[in-house]
Amino acid sequence: MDEKGYREIKVTVNDGLLLNVRAYIPEAAESTPVVCLPGLSRTVRDFHPLALHLSGHKQRPRAVYSMDMRGRGKSDHDRDWKHYSPLVEAQDVLDVMVALSIGPALFVGTSRGGIITMLISAMRPGALKGAVLNDIGAEIDMRGLARIKNYLGAPEGRPKNWDDAIKTARATQGAHFPGFTDADWEEYARMTYAEDRKGPYRDFDQRLMKTMADIDFQKPAPAMWAQFAGLRNLPVMVIRGETSDLLSTETIDKMQRLHPDLNVLEVAGQGHAPMLSGSTILSRIASFASQVDGKSGAGNGKST
Repeated sequence: MDEKGYREIKVTVNDGLLLNVRAYIPEAAESTPVVCLPGLSRTVRDFHPLALHLSGHKQRPRAVYSMDMRGRGKSDHDRDWKHYSPLVEAQDVLDVMVALSIGPALFVGTSRGGIITMLISAMRPGALKGAVLNDIGAEIDMRGLARIKNYLGAPEGRPKNWDDAIKTARATQGAHFPGFTDADWEEYARMTYAEDRKGPYRDFDQRLMKTMADIDFQKPAPAMWAQFAGLRNLPVMVIRGETSDLLSTETIDKMQRLHPDLNVLEVAGQGHAPMLSGSTILSRIASFASQVDGKSGAGNGKST
């Protein structure tokens, strides 16, 4: 690792696109590796605090890989926006794991990343040793999905500077993160926006929003109980934001009936999706990762 704690790797997936992967690989990485998958428009930046914590853990350092999905962050945009689908992206993840020789892993998936995690449990069960689902479950509340479409699809001028970016983040998300401090809002903004010589900007292909154009938000989203069932024999942790409008407590109750050992953490003062930073969340995920090690044995954490 370099002084940032990671190195960036470009991986060519099946259809020729180059995807960006951050690899946090400590010298001693014998514990189960971790694969981090971000939300719809999100990037590897969301996982930096968690990746540093897990890869630098004193007792159980482990390799952590976070991905910019196609059309996001530093990954190539797809010429065909219809390829921005969870199934295509799930195959991308499997391609990356093969290319980097990542053994069976603990998956950490935020929102859409959690959907991809559940899909992979059906496509290639042996790729997973456990899963952390961040504010996503087997059923999706359409109110939250409609809100995501509305704020991502609304025209947004480029922020003039970081103060403007923080102000915009607070204006669009403030009602859903009532517990945020000023420092939290700055951290959230710096996870949300990339930066170039002109300052902060959103780094996702706007054509991604075309994938939501035909969704009928008056109808329930297709349930993913069959996909979630693929995790029933694995350790699973679910993180829910206290004010989440995407993952309901009723859905978590149903998930617990199917998976009685489900590890649940509710994050006070946060909505969709909780930031994976702060001592409580980081320590809970690290503890859960150690439990995954204990149930599955050590993993192959290093890429070749």
